[in-house]
Amino acid sequence: MALTQAGDNEGGRKPVGLGAQVAEMLTTAILEGQFKGGDQLVEQDLQHHFGVSRSPLREAFRELEKNGLVDILPRRGTFVKRISRTDIQQHFPVRAVLEGLAARLAALAMKQDTLAALADTLDMMKTAVAGGDTRAYYRHHLIFHEHFIKASGNELLIATLRTLRMQNLWHRFSYQYYQESLENSCQVHQQIYDMFADPHADVDEIGRLVEDHINIALDRFLDYLSKCERPGGRGLTPVERDKAAGKKRRENSKQRDHQ
Repeated sequence: MALTQAGDNEGGRKPVGLGAQVAEMLTTAILEGQFKGGDQLVEQDLQHHFGVSRSPLREAFRELEKNGLVDILPRRGTFVKRISRTDIQQHFPVRAVLEGLAARLAALAMKQDTLAALADTLDMMKTAVAGGDTRAYYRHHLIFHEHFIKASGNELLIATLRTLRMQNLWHRFSYQYYQESLENSCQVHQQIYDMFADPHADVDEIGRLVEDHINIALDRFLDYLSKCERPGGRGLTPVERDKAAGKKRRENSKQRDHQ
């Protein structure tokens, strides 16, 4: 998968360097479970895979470390960060309060274009629920939150939440524990949208609704980890589920051939 140095992009967007491209693809791979906690990111293998030199790869590693996805250990290498119960218990309440604040600020400055973007994203979330597409739901769920966080207009808050939301906690497993309650989650986001769309809605109530949504997710996440900690109870990542399903299909095919 050779990469090329990007020039000026359409629409006047800022050019994306090789390091940023590699960081983005490695981030996706980590979040989707292709690399698991404790896995080493081997420089030589990744240089060959992406067709890049050591410099942009190490730049990508530093970006991943800044976002809390990897640990860089001197003379040992770069390893995907493990998620601990303590990390989760510290992360979610902070993010809940800050996203609740972002929702309050956004409600006070809500514009029609932001409402339209929220409505479009909510429609995509509903389509994903109807089709049972957990990964699509996960992507649009993130975008929904990003819309109102950006609408808060507070740059420090936006930057802080961008870092929190990119860390190794919520992103990496969200489409696993949300898989059991996509409809409930979508209903909550419908309520959030309805309150944003209501000019007479209580701003503090909007903030509380967003906070409660994240804190409930914390409880579900901890339940999920409790199941994983039981003997034989580890949950599968989407990649592992796909592989397991493919293996099962191949086994069934072999059985039919021998019959």
